[in-house]
Amino acid sequence: MSDQPADHTPREVAVRIENVSKSFGDKVAVRDLSLTLYAGEVFAFLGPNGAGKTTTLKATTGLLRPDSGTISICGLSLIREDRAAKRLLAYVPDQPFVYEKLTGREFIRFTHEMYGVAEDAARRQLAELSRRLDMNGFLDELCETYSHGMKQKVALAAALVHAPRVLVVDEPMVGLDPRTARVTRDIFRELADAGATVFMSTHTLDVAEQLADRIGIIHHGRLVALGTLSDLRGQAQMDGRLEDIFLRLTEEPRDETAPAL
Repeated sequence: MSDQPADHTPREVAVRIENVSKSFGDKVAVRDLSLTLYAGEVFAFLGPNGAGKTTTLKATTGLLRPDSGTISICGLSLIREDRAAKRLLAYVPDQPFVYEKLTGREFIRFTHEMYGVAEDAARRQLAELSRRLDMNGFLDELCETYSHGMKQKVALAAALVHAPRVLVVDEPMVGLDPRTARVTRDIFRELADAGATVFMSTHTLDVAEQLADRIGIIHHGRLVALGTLSDLRGQAQMDGRLEDIFLRLTEEPRDETAPAL
C-alpha cells in the first residue's frame, strides 16, 4: 500500500499516525494503524459500520487517547504538545455540536475567540462563509431551533473560522441539501489547494471518488487499502468505480460450513 503522494515528491506531513490501537472493553476498534496524511490533500477514510473510522478521527483530534501508538499534527505530539497541536486542528463530528441557547453567530464568535482569531479577520471570514453556506437567514436565531443541516453549516463555519491546517470531518454531507453539499465539496478542495489537509470519513462513495486525492479503507480496525483510486483498483485487482472496489476489499469470507439456502 502506498503511503506517499501520487507524484512521489516530498511534501509536508500534516498527520502522522503510528502503530495506533484502541479498544473499548473486549472490542478492538483500531488495530496497529499507521497512516500519514500530507499538506495539500483531501484524504477520504472509508469503511463499513464499526470498522474504526470514527475512533480514528477522534484519536486524531485528541478526543480519545490511544491505548498504544502515537499521533502527531504538523510535527507536534498530541500527547506532549497537545494544546499547540490542537490549535492547528478543527473537527466536525457526524452529529454536529452547538450550544443550543446561543445563536449561530454567538457560537461561531465563541469559537473564534477561543482560538484567538482577530475580530476583523473573523468577521470577514464569517461573512464569506455565511454567504457561501446560505446562513444569513438563520444565523441570529437560537441553535435550538435549527434543523440538522443548519447545525451542520454552523459547525462547519465554526471549524473553518480560524483557518485550521488540518480539518477533520466525519460524514460531512449528511443532512445537507444538494447545493450546500456542492459548496462544501468546493470549500474542501480550496482548503487543500491552499495547503491545508482535509481528513474526511464518509459513506458517500461518490463524494470520495470525486474529491479525494488519496483514499484509505479500514476494515475490522485494520487498514486494508491505501492510495489513489488507481492504486486501489490495482489492490482490488479490478477496474471500475470506487463502490465496486470498496465492496471487493471489504468482502467478508464465506462460511463454507453454513447450509445452502
